[in-house]
Amino acid sequence: MKITLIKPSLGNLITGYNIAEGSMEPLQLAIIAGLILKPDEVIMYDERIEKIPFDEPTDLVCITVDSFSAYRSYKISAEFQSRGIKVILGGMHASLLPDEASQHADSIVVGDAEPVWNQMIKDFKESNLQKIYHAPFGLPQEGCFPNRDIFKGKKYLPVSMLQFSRGCKFNCSFCSVSQFFNHSHTCRKMEDVLYEIEKDKLKTILFVDDNMVSNKAELKVFLKELIPLKVKWASQSSMDLTGDKELMKLMADSGCIGNLIGFESININTLKWFNKSPNIKNFDNYKKELEIFRDYGFLTWASFMIGNDFDNLDTIEKTVEFAIKNKFTLAFFHILMPYPGTEVYNQFKSEGRLLYDGHWWNHPDYRYNQASFKPKLMSANQLSDAAVKANKDFYSLSSISQRLFDGKTNFRNLVNIMIYSRLNYIIRKTST
Repeated sequence: MKITLIKPSLGNLITGYNIAEGSMEPLQLAIIAGLILKPDEVIMYDERIEKIPFDEPTDLVCITVDSFSAYRSYKISAEFQSRGIKVILGGMHASLLPDEASQHADSIVVGDAEPVWNQMIKDFKESNLQKIYHAPFGLPQEGCFPNRDIFKGKKYLPVSMLQFSRGCKFNCSFCSVSQFFNHSHTCRKMEDVLYEIEKDKLKTILFVDDNMVSNKAELKVFLKELIPLKVKWASQSSMDLTGDKELMKLMADSGCIGNLIGFESININTLKWFNKSPNIKNFDNYKKELEIFRDYGFLTWASFMIGNDFDNLDTIEKTVEFAIKNKFTLAFFHILMPYPGTEVYNQFKSEGRLLYDGHWWNHPDYRYNQASFKPKLMSANQLSDAAVKANKDFYSLSSISQRLFDGKTNFRNLVNIMIYSRLNYIIRKTST
């Protein structure tokens, strides 16, 4: 039997936006590929960087769906179904909106795929595929290792994706991750993670955890074991990691080069509205936390959520100025998205502020990086334009030059200079 795995593109994009540049390995599909046993055959297509050959013979298609790719995912599913091929949808969006997703597939997976995969394939082979498979959350990737062969020959950034844990214990009002995992956080078996690194000879790693530092005690044990492997790594982490000096030192000693941090806002009122608890404690415009990051030499990828109820065009501009002044390696100015099931979505729906009939992810007129709701202090079009301008300003040549010369971080050594230069070049190319 041949199984085709699909990573959809984001669908409709704003003019000039190039999502293919700087694509990274879709780890979730490599995990699924690792579940497929011989003599079954597996192949993967990533629509961000290649065309999907719809007429290529296959027996079963599995598509991973997030909210931004939902509209395109349903179109892809319809193409295969029209050819008489069964389609299974999985991923966070399918789990958050199972009734919607099930209308566009022969079967869907709600939750993590690993616990139900074998039964699902058995049912398919026996022509008894169920409409919905509910997978309980357990240890992530238990007994499963990614099949990275599916990435061969594809033009991804030279960084290996890996996970130490899944979920996040916090309850931010805009976050679909907390809804999907019900505010839980679970770590993989440490031995499995270390084995995967050695088995696949991984040397430059991005941990794709939703919040790698959510369980600090277990992470410390892992980092001590990671030190001898001499890897370089980065992760997504919450701001509260700066309060643990032992953890910060272990991160540095084990090869951490930087962290993606959700700053979200420089306004305390916004942070409270977001319920961004790790950012609120002793808030002083992040002065203490930023100095700690710099003392350890960590590169900082800063993420901001713009368009909230306290934002206007002036505060967005000040946020960009803050990011440039602090010489962040990268900064992302994301428009606040009302993801289905979140508190923000429910609030905007009750206030009648949702655009695109309340279902932006499945509307033909929605374009990636556009506002999908009516902001309080500006128009939706003004917010969309402000997001484009924020990225252009931050990745302007003058900003890139100014931010490079930070002796503690971006200009600390040749490796950091190379990382900084390459990433800024890629993102400037995609956003300007």
